[in-house]
Amino acid sequence: MSTEMHRFGTSEEDDEDTGMDVQEEDHDDDDDDEEKNNSTPLMVGVDGVLASSGNNNRIQQHQQFQEQTSSQAGSPRCRPIEEKERTKIRERQRRAVTAKILAGLPRHGNYNLRVRADINDVIAALAREAGWVVLPDGTTFPSVSQGTRPAGGTSTTPMTSTSAHMPMQQQTPPATLGGICSGYKSSMEYNACPTKGVFVPTSSLYDASSSARSHMSAMVGDGGGAEIHPLIGGSMDTVDSKKVIDVPQKLQERDFAGTPCVPVYVMLPLGVINMKCELNDPDGLAKQLRVLKSVNVDGVMVDCWWGIVEAHAPQEYNWNGYKRLFQIVRELKLKLQVVMSFHECGGNVGDDVCIPLPHWVAEIGRSNPDIFFTDREGRRNPECLSWGIDKERVLRGRTAVEVYFDYMRSFRVEFDEFFEDGIISMIEVGLGPCGELRYPSNPVKHGWRYPGVGEFQCYDQNLLKSLRKAAEARGHSFWTRGPDNAGSYNSRPHETGFFCDGGDYDGYYGRFFLSWYSQVLVDHGDRVLSLAKLAFEGTCIAAKLSGIHWWYKSASHAAELTAGYYNPCNRDGYAAVMAMLKKHGAAVNFMYAEWSVLDQHGDFSEALADPEGLAWQVLNAAWDVCIPVASENALPCHDREGYNNILERAKPLNDPDGRHFCAFTYLRLGPLLMETQNFVEFERFVKRIHGEAVLDLHS
Repeated sequence: MSTEMHRFGTSEEDDEDTGMDVQEEDHDDDDDDEEKNNSTPLMVGVDGVLASSGNNNRIQQHQQFQEQTSSQAGSPRCRPIEEKERTKIRERQRRAVTAKILAGLPRHGNYNLRVRADINDVIAALAREAGWVVLPDGTTFPSVSQGTRPAGGTSTTPMTSTSAHMPMQQQTPPATLGGICSGYKSSMEYNACPTKGVFVPTSSLYDASSSARSHMSAMVGDGGGAEIHPLIGGSMDTVDSKKVIDVPQKLQERDFAGTPCVPVYVMLPLGVINMKCELNDPDGLAKQLRVLKSVNVDGVMVDCWWGIVEAHAPQEYNWNGYKRLFQIVRELKLKLQVVMSFHECGGNVGDDVCIPLPHWVAEIGRSNPDIFFTDREGRRNPECLSWGIDKERVLRGRTAVEVYFDYMRSFRVEFDEFFEDGIISMIEVGLGPCGELRYPSNPVKHGWRYPGVGEFQCYDQNLLKSLRKAAEARGHSFWTRGPDNAGSYNSRPHETGFFCDGGDYDGYYGRFFLSWYSQVLVDHGDRVLSLAKLAFEGTCIAAKLSGIHWWYKSASHAAELTAGYYNPCNRDGYAAVMAMLKKHGAAVNFMYAEWSVLDQHGDFSEALADPEGLAWQVLNAAWDVCIPVASENALPCHDREGYNNILERAKPLNDPDGRHFCAFTYLRLGPLLMETQNFVEFERFVKRIHGEAVLDLHS
């Protein structure tokens, strides 16, 4: 075989890499004859046992017939040289195409494929992206969300014959990293979802021996009526000769009736206001808001985009579209949470519109690109302004914080009546990319893909000047640089000298650099919020923190470090942020990444992610200094399990101080939320987070 592979210009290793099987013909007559002579048919009776000795004569006659046929075989077929060359070219072309696919998917499509991936890995990745469950042994079936919904409202998922036999097999979970649970689920755990009416096909008579069949019969049952399934724990009925397992509901729900009311807001679509500052489809929006009002939603949240309002010239503000929107909200007696969005929209997860920074800012950036964050390679990120120009007069004679203050003051004056009437209940101040107080350390436009550690964003001239001053103040002029061993956007911590266990992040230089890097973040928030407090005196202000949960279980917390949160395993990186917010009486809005939703989007065990642990650390850091905590979901949520997890976070069980969220914002209003089944679940969630009783509680 290896000789044949060599003749075609390839190797067995190449075939393994590309997953393509090269089929070659064997032209050795002796081998063919020997294989045919040695092949003896096995006669199996209907009972799954060997035929009796009375059939030996027929078996011998059959063997003699095969021998005669083999002896009459002609000479081997010789393929022309041209056909061999065509086969060779076709195989090379197929390998080249496959290699390009396997190289392009991880690079451009965020597919986490192994180095020696084959076509099976590609199919599995595509299936998981489409919402299917693919087990390590290849068993594939729809997830719960893919199941069909009968009239009763529960989902049914038909099990294939392969998955039907899975309970009889013992599967070994894959190895974990550093003792951390990999999140692996056996097929039994996947199939034991809260569904009813799962069909389990009976095994074929030819699938196993009689003893195995009797064992299967003992498990599944041969007769009619109901019985208890020993593995699933539910009852089983026979319907039209098919075994129907009645899986019990295992979803446990707390009763939140009588608990404190947490207001619910719904984030409006990103493009509700167009680039001309006009309200898109006011009639359609009003209808949707009436539906939200009918289920007692408290209000809506909307972005006020700097790139729309002050688009063409400094201090020329156009608020027309927002005036029309706010009037509709007031007429429906809803409340408003308004975001001062000083960042661009587009290029991030969930962005369906493109709203750049103001045109006049972009013009300044073309001549002075150091107004933007910059990575080690010199790539600029125009998503928001660098914090290095907070006090630099580079924006037509104004500093960045002066530009922000003028914008906020104009908004406060323009919508004074909505503040006086209490329609505007909170102002969230944008402090960085996506409106979050963090560095833009993981930009998709620069090639970042989950779960890369990201890169430090401190290489514009203004931030480098600040770093140089800090190093000289410490008396170490050779520290006037960023880390040179921190890897690239998609590195893993163990692949770098800076973030690995015992790496430079915990050395003298590393601690100095990370302290300076995180202090720049805190100082920026301090400057902007002090002016926001002045502009919106008497109104609650808030800042948004991002949930950087990947690599949280590693020692360095690398992804948090590049984002500006100095939070390794031996240090609380959120205490300084909370102290700054406490100083200005600001609330914190934490982007909560709900684990069960994340788990549907891929395998996160290898990233040592822990969104639950991160959430509790941030919440406790805020509550310890008595800061109000609001939250919003980071990914779409429409299922009951996701809502239950949000409720548990919003109102912690047995908290001695009775702490809870001050508000929750649901992302976001759209056609998917308005689908009947999804909206029924959302209405139920609103009742429970308001502290009202529901009738269909599973306790």
